[in-house]
Amino acid sequence: QYSPTSELNKVTKSSPFGSADMPFNPISLALGANAGFIARSMDREAKHLQEMLRRSNSHAGTSFLEIYQNCHIFNDGAFEIFSNRTLRKDYVIFLEHGKPLTFSENKGIRLEGYIPQVVDIGDNYSVDDLWIHDEQDVFKAQILARFFEEPISEIIMPRPFGVIFNKQLPVLNDLINGNSVE
Repeated sequence: QYSPTSELNKVTKSSPFGSADMPFNPISLALGANAGFIARSMDREAKHLQEMLRRSNSHAGTSFLEIYQNCHIFNDGAFEIFSNRTLRKDYVIFLEHGKPLTFSENKGIRLEGYIPQVVDIGDNYSVDDLWIHDEQDVFKAQILARFFEEPISEIIMPRPFGVIFNKQLPVLNDLINGNSVE
């Protein structure tokens, strides 16, 4: 069945001619709603999912965790490219705070201004040239949220998994009681 996150032209029983809408981006919505914790995981990575659930639960304030979960009935294999250990090396990047964005065996992401570029690590670029992930940088989180939204682009950006944004923002109880967040 078609859903707001289905890819463009997805043919299902509820969209027999293909979906006509661009997919809804839950991570972008959470950023726009000022959630303080935003992450993505998948059902087939149990340890990663457990850590993301733990961190999401321990965050004071609004947290959002997008979980890629296979639906065997309506959309079997929808996330295969991200969950299959052989296929995913070129399509998944696991984010770690303070670490460079690397994926595949020798690829990384560097920023040219605020434009991400996939580069080969080797002769022209080293790990020192790559984008260092900062969970508290909302501007870079917005870039990460849109890595997969350029269907026209010739360069396919890997899908980020892990904590995309994490910053303690004022919560309702603190605002009502006049407490500030340091």
